[in-house]
Amino acid sequence: MFLEQFTHKPVIIAEAGVNHNGSCELAYRLIDAAARAGADAIKFQTFTAEECAGRFAATAAYQKNCAAEDQFQLLKALELPFSEFYGLKKYAEKLGLLFLSTPDGTASLELLCSLDVAVIKTGSGEVSNLPFLREIAARQRPVILSTGMSSLGEVQKAYTALRAGGADDIMLLHCTSEYPAAPADCNLRCIPLLRQAFAVPVGFSDHSEGHEAAVAATAIGAEIIEKHLTLDRSMTGPDHAASLDPQQFAELVTAVRKTSVMLGDGHKSAASGEQANLLLVRRSLVAAVDVKAGEILTADKVAIKRPAGGIAPELLHQAINRRVCQGLSADEPVTWQHLGEVVQVAS
Repeated sequence: MFLEQFTHKPVIIAEAGVNHNGSCELAYRLIDAAARAGADAIKFQTFTAEECAGRFAATAAYQKNCAAEDQFQLLKALELPFSEFYGLKKYAEKLGLLFLSTPDGTASLELLCSLDVAVIKTGSGEVSNLPFLREIAARQRPVILSTGMSSLGEVQKAYTALRAGGADDIMLLHCTSEYPAAPADCNLRCIPLLRQAFAVPVGFSDHSEGHEAAVAATAIGAEIIEKHLTLDRSMTGPDHAASLDPQQFAELVTAVRKTSVMLGDGHKSAASGEQANLLLVRRSLVAAVDVKAGEILTADKVAIKRPAGGIAPELLHQAINRRVCQGLSADEPVTWQHLGEVVQVAS
């Protein structure tokens, strides 16, 4: 399966998207930034405006700063030539990054398959585009499906279409398709819901500001974190304001990696770092007063104090009323070596 190639989780995808603003130079610089920040993968969007939007598609609210009359004009300005993607993929792999891109139609899907991309990543807008999902599934490659703007029932239809079409390695990304997404709309509890409902790896495509949501998603089991990366959040373009700059993205990587380590293995036991403290902080039976050899260790001669080197407190009833073989000083831990046979004590 796709995720098994990674030695750590979650897998962190730097979403370059269209933050290159149609410039190949900026696209290469985004790859550099993703590698320096410690991402596992970088993802672009491969499309032509003609296969994405008709001329009656208005721009969304977050796209209004782009000075485009409609989505077609906006997307036209953000296209990268198909011929550039081979070089981008080769460069990303040279820097140790997995190269991903989202296709938006048959032509872009064919291009990515010809480049032998490891996985097909679909955008949230394709959840209801079942014919295209079947087309993707027929390529029999791993699929990462973003689920923004979707109900559980719609995700079920999309998942079923992928399965029926031949996809056998499907991963889901919970997503809120706002740019930026409000904290109250992130609804991270959908991550375990999707995992339970579909029994597949589930991650989080994070459009919120900052990296808190990515950290929280990691803490509840996200196996993929996708976050937009930009060179400058003040640039003109639809996604820059909802992205992280290179320094912020590096901070996200550090925070997610640290959170992942903190999760541990889920088995409750004393951690290695606790072992040295255990003997000093826990308590055991100690002599409450000086006790001479031959005396009987009665309850009034025993206290429960630190350290934990003596008999455990839970065994108090087994330790008292025994003859002392070796003298004890006050506060000295009582061990079984100090004690002999039980002596019947008159009531």
